[in-house]
Amino acid sequence: MRPLSGPVLTAAEMRAAESASGVPLQTLMNNAGYALAEAIWRFSGGQSVLILCGPGNNGGDGYVAARLLSAWGLEVAIAAICPPRTELAIAARSMWDGPVGALDHALPAPVLVDALFGTGLTRALSPEVAGSLHRLAKYAGFVIAVDLPSGVGTDDGGDFGATRADLTLALGAAKPAHLLQTGASFCGQVRIADIGIPCVSKVDILARPDLPPPGATDHKYTRGMVVVVGGAMPGAAALSATAAARSGAGYVVGIGIGGQLPHAIVRRGLDQLSVALEDKRLGAIVIGPGLGNDASGVLDRALSCPHPLVLDGDALGPDLPQRAAPTIMTPHAGEFFRTFGVIDGSKIAQARAAANRSGATIVFKGADTVIASPGGQATLCPPASAWLSTAGTGDVLAGIAGAMLARGLAPHQAACAAVWLHGEAARRAGPALIADDLLAQLPACL
Repeated sequence: MRPLSGPVLTAAEMRAAESASGVPLQTLMNNAGYALAEAIWRFSGGQSVLILCGPGNNGGDGYVAARLLSAWGLEVAIAAICPPRTELAIAARSMWDGPVGALDHALPAPVLVDALFGTGLTRALSPEVAGSLHRLAKYAGFVIAVDLPSGVGTDDGGDFGATRADLTLALGAAKPAHLLQTGASFCGQVRIADIGIPCVSKVDILARPDLPPPGATDHKYTRGMVVVVGGAMPGAAALSATAAARSGAGYVVGIGIGGQLPHAIVRRGLDQLSVALEDKRLGAIVIGPGLGNDASGVLDRALSCPHPLVLDGDALGPDLPQRAAPTIMTPHAGEFFRTFGVIDGSKIAQARAAANRSGATIVFKGADTVIASPGGQATLCPPASAWLSTAGTGDVLAGIAGAMLARGLAPHQAACAAVWLHGEAARRAGPALIADDLLAQLPACL
C-alpha cells in the first residue's frame, strides 16, 4: 500500500489498463484479493471481520480476501446481496468453503469490509442495500471499502447512497472520486494497492514540488520580479504582494496599494502602471485581488502586456481574451461559472473545458481543487485545511502563483507548486487561521 499519489484513472480507463496489461484477469483478481487481505490483516487488530460481497468482480475480490484471511487464522464471515454473476467472481466464490449469509440478515462485526460495488456504479443503491450497509457500518469499529465505498460515483464523486469508510483501498490507481467531492468525504483515508498493471493518465495527484533554493549567481531579478496591481480593496492586493515576496520572489512591486506593506515591497502609484508593465525584467503580474468592478482600463492594460499573468477575483469574468503569454486563472466556483458559464460533466471536465477555451491554466478552487491546462493535463488536489474557507486566502494563493511564474516555472507547474505551498502553509498555521497567518508560514514551507 502507498499513500494517495500518482495517476488518476476513470472507470473506463482502469478497465482499458487492465485489458492492455496482458495480465490474466484471474491473476489481477488474486492480486487485488491479496492486497485487500493484507490491508484487513493490518488494520483489523485480530478482530473478527465481516466482508460484504456484491455480484461482480468487486465481490470476487472480497471472496479471495476472505479465503486468505481464514487461512491466516482470522475469524471471517461473508454476507452477499446475491450469488456472484461474473465468471471471475463465480470462480472466487467456489474457492471459499465457508458459509455465505444474506446481507439483510448479517450480524455486525468489529471490522466491516464493503466489497459490494466499487467502481463503475452509475445509479443509486437500493434502499435495502443502503440500509443494510449503513446499519452494519454503524456498529463496526472500522470500515474498509474496496476501491470505492459502494454508492460513490467513480468519475464524478457523486453520492448514490454511500456510507462512509475509514479506509478505502484503491486498486491499481486512484479514481476521480477519491479526490472529488462529495465522494471523497466518504472515502476516509485512501491507500493505493499495486495489483500488477501499469497505469498512465493525463490526470495526476498534486505532489510536493521541487523548488531549489537560490544559487550563488542568483540575484533579485533572476529570482523573479512580480508586479501586484491594487484597487478598491487594497488589503487584498497587499496579501498577494506579501505572499509573492514570502514565496521567494526577488523583487515585488505593489501598484496602487495603500496601507501597510513590508518595507521590502516597492510601492508605486497607479500612474506608474504602464512603466512597470514595460519593464523587460518583469516575471509575472498579479491582478484581481481587491481590484473592484470599475477598473476595466487597468485590467485591459494588464491583459494586453506580454508578461506572464495571474488573474483572480475581480479580474475574472466573461469575454476574457486568449493570451500568448503564460496565464493562470484562480476562480472559486462562483467566479468560474461567471467566467465560463455552465459546463456539463465532472469538475475535472469543467476545468479542462475552461482551460482549452481560455488557453490558460485553471485553478478551479474549492474543497476539491482541480488544476487544468490546455491539452487535457489535470492535477487533483487532496483536501487541504477546511480553515482555508476564510476571506483573503485566495489572494494569498494568487500571490504565490505569481512568484512561481516569475521564477520561470511553466503555468501548470507553477499552479501546482502554488496550491501545494498554500495547503502546507494552512496545515502549519492550524485551526482558526486568517489569511495573514499563511504569510508567516510560507518561508518554512519553502
